[in-house]
Amino acid sequence: MLEIQQLPVLNDNYIYLIHAPYSRETAVVDPAVAEPVLDYLHQKNWPLKYIFNTHHHADHIGGNLVLKQQTGCHIIGSETDRQRIPGIDQGVIEGEQLQLGKHSIHVIECSGHTQGHIAFYIPDAHALFCGDTLFAIGCGRLFEGSAAQMLQSLKKFTALPAETKIYCTHEYTAANAQFALSVEPNNTALQQAIVDVKQLRAKNLPTVPTTLKQEIATNPFLRADSLEIRQTLAMQGATDLAVFTEIRERKNRF
Repeated sequence: MLEIQQLPVLNDNYIYLIHAPYSRETAVVDPAVAEPVLDYLHQKNWPLKYIFNTHHHADHIGGNLVLKQQTGCHIIGSETDRQRIPGIDQGVIEGEQLQLGKHSIHVIECSGHTQGHIAFYIPDAHALFCGDTLFAIGCGRLFEGSAAQMLQSLKKFTALPAETKIYCTHEYTAANAQFALSVEPNNTALQQAIVDVKQLRAKNLPTVPTTLKQEIATNPFLRADSLEIRQTLAMQGATDLAVFTEIRERKNRF
């Protein structure tokens, strides 16, 4: 089985290390900074083979060049975002597969937060590393892409198995949950999630990874078909895209 280590950095970022024990190959996802990664690699005596970048924002690629200089690792990112990924060695597109030891890693194009955003899905680990596209009870802001793009990207995720673990890269869950409650106050799964999140954060524990099953039950950005959300927004007859767009705009103002 793969080992996945979560490193909290900066104010609310997570870096993920993925280690394949048999081959001893290790990848890091979205290294905002290099030092905690190097420290952990040294502690575990893990060689770093790959950096996987989901997108080009500074808090996802800030450690790229130092890590490459120190370890000689191979940097993989979106082919369409190649010009904005420091040190990139390999550009990948939707449908390509990578290997970490004996584990296949599927590339999913998921523009919306940025153009060229990608996610890395590992079927046999039930793990999705989705950057800033999907958060626990939230989704990324639309800095470059459209609401239609983001909705389509999220639909790709919801087509994955329900047990898929969602490894997003920010600890935004508490604030996301309060917004979700404002548009779907009678969602009992959401109400319970808020209790769980408060307990975890009171102990300074992470609320991610979450699961796709949990997100489908609680995340308003995956619930544009919810009757309660549509009633709250007075959009009973609207398309899913119109409802999603309104939810995203309300979250921006929340």
